[in-house]
Amino acid sequence: MPVSSTKAAELVKLLENSFRAVNIALVNEMARICHRLGLDVWEVVAAAATKPFGFMAFSPGPGIGGHCIPKDPQLLSWKMRTLNFEPRLIQLASTINGAMPEFVVERLAALLNVDKKSINGSRVLVLGVAYKPNTSDFRESPSLDVITLLKQAGAEVVYHDPFVPRIEIAGAAMNSLKLTDAAIRAADCAAILTNHKDVDYARVAKLSKRVFDARNATKGLSRPNVSKL
Repeated sequence: MPVSSTKAAELVKLLENSFRAVNIALVNEMARICHRLGLDVWEVVAAAATKPFGFMAFSPGPGIGGHCIPKDPQLLSWKMRTLNFEPRLIQLASTINGAMPEFVVERLAALLNVDKKSINGSRVLVLGVAYKPNTSDFRESPSLDVITLLKQAGAEVVYHDPFVPRIEIAGAAMNSLKLTDAAIRAADCAAILTNHKDVDYARVAKLSKRVFDARNATKGLSRPNVSKL
């Protein structure tokens, strides 16, 4: 797509990245609104998407990751502040998206509390650490932030990701756990943070004590032990 200059071309990319960041922030905020109202955010988004014009569906999640969306709008924001302009919408979107890992941990703590368990000492099985499905890329993945916060709260955290065999959290290596029946049953809660297609989420829901689904991977399943974002 030809444009007038390399500067314009760069801003094209920054606009596209910022567009996604802002709209993801909107739907993440809507997820928190739906939680307060006792509604399913994915049902609401899917119904809104039936409008044939003027609406583009975005999905909520535990945060945003990758090499573009979390960083590039912030670079634009920094540059504009040097020119005495405050890009408030971009900054607000970053704040909302950046708060999602903490919200996920709060939800996990609340679910464990229902079972009279503290997050301190509980075993949490994280499903998916890549920043998006079916890829091995975990740059800036919100799953890493969730794991860090869980560990800081005293949880025993293990993870399974068929695409990411090893990660490092605060200097400590973690290896992907084989997703056996025993591993699923051993966890006090399973947290679905990245919805890889080759994981049998129906099996996870059947065998888990508790499931927190941040990606709608359990769509169509109705089980009392499954809670969504």
